[in-house]
Amino acid sequence: MATWNSRGLRGSTLEDLINRTNEKYLENGLALIQKVPTPITPINIDKESRHITLAYFDQKSTVDYIGVVQGIPVCFDAKECAADTFALQNIHEHQVKFMGMFEKQKGIAFFLIYYTHRDIFYYLPYEMLRFFWDRAMEGGRKSFRFEELNPAYVLPKKHGVLVPYLDALQRDLEDRE
Repeated sequence: MATWNSRGLRGSTLEDLINRTNEKYLENGLALIQKVPTPITPINIDKESRHITLAYFDQKSTVDYIGVVQGIPVCFDAKECAADTFALQNIHEHQVKFMGMFEKQKGIAFFLIYYTHRDIFYYLPYEMLRFFWDRAMEGGRKSFRFEELNPAYVLPKKHGVLVPYLDALQRDLEDRE
């Protein structure tokens, strides 16, 4: 069982950037996206500060974010990667299943991956993830390489928006037509 204090801060910088981006999108009336809290069971609580110092996750989390963009339901997860190879073990089967069900309900599911060593944000559509996932399940690579990704989904630097994923979402919608 994973503990909150050993894993809880991984990716928090990326989450901060996405949270600020989502605030900007909300201010501009473009999207309403919420961070999905992960339910925890506290184990140790510091009596003086009343802070939780150790906790266990109650259940499997589905995605990091869920909401609506201009009437379109969206859900996504955020991941960081420090190399050109992204290990699929960083994505859990229950997440893939949830995203698949979300898409069947006419929602859009995707991953935002921050390639830290390249300082590049990437929008990974669910369909592309599913290709890599199925390949691994059929005995193929248990990862995907940056070179395998569609360069059209690299998020450009944009003034005032830290993780500008709405343009990639638009491209994703167009690619589905």
